[in-house]
Amino acid sequence: MTRDRPRRCLARGLPTVDFAHRFAQPDGAMSDTIHLTLPDGSVREAARGTTAADVAAAIGPGLAKAALAARVDGDLVDLSRPLKRDATLALVTAKDEGVALDLARHDYAHVLAEAVQHLFPGTQITFGPATDDGFYYDFAPKDRPFTEDDLPRIEAEMRRIIAADAPLVREEWPRDRLIAHFKAHGETFKAEWAAELPDGEPLTVYKAGRGENAWLDLCRGPHLPSTGKLDPNAFKLTRVSGAYWRGDQNNAMLSRIYGTGWLNKKQLDAHLTMLEEAAKRDHRRIGQDMDLFHLQAEAHGSVFWHPKGYMIWRQLEAYMRRRIDAGGYVEVKTPQVMDARQWEASGHWGKYRENMFIVPDEIPSVDEDAPILSGKADLMALKPMNCPAHVLIFRQGIKSYRDLPLRMAEQGCCHRNEPHGALHGLMRVRQMTQDDGHIFCREDQIVNEVRRFCDLTDRVYKDLGFDGYAVKLALRPEKRFGTDEMWDKAEGDLREAVRLAGRAGPEYGWEELPGEGAFYSPKLEWHLTDAIGRTWQVGTIQLDYVLPERLDASYVGEDGARHRPVMLHRAIFGSYERFIGILIEHYAGRLPAWLAPVQAVVATIVSDADAYAGKVAARLTAAGLRVDTDVRNEKITYKVREHSLAHVPYLLVVGRREAEEGTVALRPLGGGEQRVLPLAEAVALLVAEATPPDLRCAAAS
Repeated sequence: MTRDRPRRCLARGLPTVDFAHRFAQPDGAMSDTIHLTLPDGSVREAARGTTAADVAAAIGPGLAKAALAARVDGDLVDLSRPLKRDATLALVTAKDEGVALDLARHDYAHVLAEAVQHLFPGTQITFGPATDDGFYYDFAPKDRPFTEDDLPRIEAEMRRIIAADAPLVREEWPRDRLIAHFKAHGETFKAEWAAELPDGEPLTVYKAGRGENAWLDLCRGPHLPSTGKLDPNAFKLTRVSGAYWRGDQNNAMLSRIYGTGWLNKKQLDAHLTMLEEAAKRDHRRIGQDMDLFHLQAEAHGSVFWHPKGYMIWRQLEAYMRRRIDAGGYVEVKTPQVMDARQWEASGHWGKYRENMFIVPDEIPSVDEDAPILSGKADLMALKPMNCPAHVLIFRQGIKSYRDLPLRMAEQGCCHRNEPHGALHGLMRVRQMTQDDGHIFCREDQIVNEVRRFCDLTDRVYKDLGFDGYAVKLALRPEKRFGTDEMWDKAEGDLREAVRLAGRAGPEYGWEELPGEGAFYSPKLEWHLTDAIGRTWQVGTIQLDYVLPERLDASYVGEDGARHRPVMLHRAIFGSYERFIGILIEHYAGRLPAWLAPVQAVVATIVSDADAYAGKVAARLTAAGLRVDTDVRNEKITYKVREHSLAHVPYLLVVGRREAEEGTVALRPLGGGEQRVLPLAEAVALLVAEATPPDLRCAAAS
């Protein structure tokens, strides 16, 4: 076990040398000395079995205290892991915030599980990962599901465990011993999981403390050196929900406890403040207040758009059409339901079937196990994406190299069978409309087409008020179609396009994400930053060699032979539903005037001005503005408050004086300075404010 490893002092640093030659033993045995290359290029000679903690201590007590983990040849490991060969070594501290946060959140999850089992004996543990802003753990309680009333008590126990500063000790166990241990302690879920792990994979447990009574969990790691490395004031348990074992609704229902965890209290306080602001901006609440949409059980995961909400949709849709028209796209419309054989040919049936809505093709009963191509079962499926249908359009007629690039767009309605528990307002739905597009091009056109798309996304996001975004490259997943050579070229072309577009630098948050590409292609992702600092992954472009091959798309090249086009899958909004939700929360409901469902309200102070209010509203409507009038017998302060809560951009207040002088008192949303203007001047100002940004730029040029 790691606690029995030998410890030796580090020797002096040495210059880089040919270690394999210099330290080889005459009989071929390994040397007892290893060499560790540090980030500054210096090399330290050490005894085999030295740990990263030993290295940190040799460099200085400050670093020994600050070190949290280490990277050995790029792999993140515990400080206590013995080093057995020459390697590069980098010590991780709190300055490496992203890595440190992941480690801390993983440890908070373990401490949560330990605290729950201390307080509620007989509770079984399952999984507890880190998340983007914290952690959670799933439990199988012995007596009753957990509730939020339990959270303060659990938090107190977690702080006690952190204060105890128990070492987190890694051990490798044989599979049989691990399964026997969990079964003996009534941990049936852990025993089931351990039995299914791949043969030959090291099975590791982490103990909190030492000795027979140490709490342990099955975990790959790594972890912080001890529980005391966590800040007891930098976490908070936030909520409890239900979750199915392994995400399968046919399995046992578990209790999931969520928490948020940070490196220090300042970070926690900032996050909690952001959560308070996020709650105020919740699109579901604002959508109800503004009468934009609703959701109900009769149509799980689908949105009922009200007139005002659909007006926002229409404005976005018209804006996007103008942008894609200017970008050289042709717009198409494809069927909602397609034969399952088509989905099998595209590869989606094998990879995505569980998320598809399947319907029989006039067959009263269907054997679900019947092979699709056998003719025994005729099945149809609601489309979860538009790409196979666009290939079928491309295949109509003979295409020449002169026809490429062909940029095809669709405001395509799609359906995905998301689990009920995953649905969330507009952000996660079952029926969605994508601003979808597919570019069919030659290989020599790839880089330029992706560069053009980068420029288009930049214009769209800035027009909609998102000045900050990051661009990330999602690389090949473990399970994928295509050859390594194909993936090498696709990933390289995307890198080059982003470089030429000037968006591969740190100012654009450039990052590569190993293993996160689609099963058929790598992809570029756009991550928007909203007004309160949250990030949202929206736009994407994927470089696909696979689907044109699987669906037999081709064009006639300059040489007269048939060639496969490359297919670029792209979207900017992602889906209208989710993007509208993001916009509502970004602006806290105070949408720009061009998107606002009602752009102005003409409100009277006295009933004598009712006729003039109608005249003002008619002038504004004739100018193309969306206007309401409010001539109710209410005080003007009441009207101002009500329309402010409805987030109407402009209130035009009129009374006797305004009616006599032909003016209006223009009051912008948010309590800005009220100005009394001639009616014609007010109309011109509102028209300018309510003009969509792309049309505003076109008029200026």
